[in-house]
Amino acid sequence: MLNFLKAGSVFLVIAWLTGFKGIQVEAENDTLSTIVGSGKIKTVVLDAGHGGKDPGCSGASGTREKDVALEIVLALGRRIKEAYPSVKVFYTRQKDVFVNLHERSSIANRNRANLFISVHCNASPSSKLHGTETYTMGLHKTQNNLDVAKRENAVIFQERDYQKNYKGFDNSPLSHIMMANYQNAFMMNSLKFAQKIERQLRVHTDRHSYGVKQAGFLVLWETTMPSVLIEAGFLSNAQEEDFLSSEEGQSQVAEAIFRAFKSYKQEIEN
Repeated sequence: MLNFLKAGSVFLVIAWLTGFKGIQVEAENDTLSTIVGSGKIKTVVLDAGHGGKDPGCSGASGTREKDVALEIVLALGRRIKEAYPSVKVFYTRQKDVFVNLHERSSIANRNRANLFISVHCNASPSSKLHGTETYTMGLHKTQNNLDVAKRENAVIFQERDYQKNYKGFDNSPLSHIMMANYQNAFMMNSLKFAQKIERQLRVHTDRHSYGVKQAGFLVLWETTMPSVLIEAGFLSNAQEEDFLSSEEGQSQVAEAIFRAFKSYKQEIEN
């Protein structure tokens, strides 16, 4: 909790200096205390990226990010429910509908989730890039990290009330730096979980891993619990598009994330 207070203080100071009012998090202090101090994983929120009018990125064969992300998330949810009946699993969407970033994190906060998992697919101008990477909130260490975050965050401009919900956020590097400070309270556990995910994706799906990275994703910034965003592969790569569009590929990715969840849960609760 001390880390959260420090992070919050930094965020408020920067906000005061810049006039940035920031996003209002729908959680009271007792909620934050419960989440930070909890020794059990009782509630998980699974987020399938994009949806509805926002297809996300797409492959040369027409595979859409929103469809792949949804299938992986649903498969992951089934695995968690089957293995851990006592764990509550909530979804930000279970069909092809548009859900704004503000509401996605609000769902996690309202349900006092202990973990937030957002699934996406990647894209690149180069068709040669392939592999996975998992993000937590943090400062951008490379221009590429910032570019990925800015691409995913650009969806807010499709939202009707984005100026109200994200007042002061303009997808600039400074906005992303301020976001990173806010999430400091949950950084260590987020990184711990992200490392497990990349390890399992590398081993279980036998694919290249770009490792764990940090960047300013809006959907992670507003969450008041350890949170990760998974880029399950590049749809801009023909082989990965084939893999991610297949039932077998989606199942393997879901299984890898589930194994990471299982390991993380055991470590946290022990």
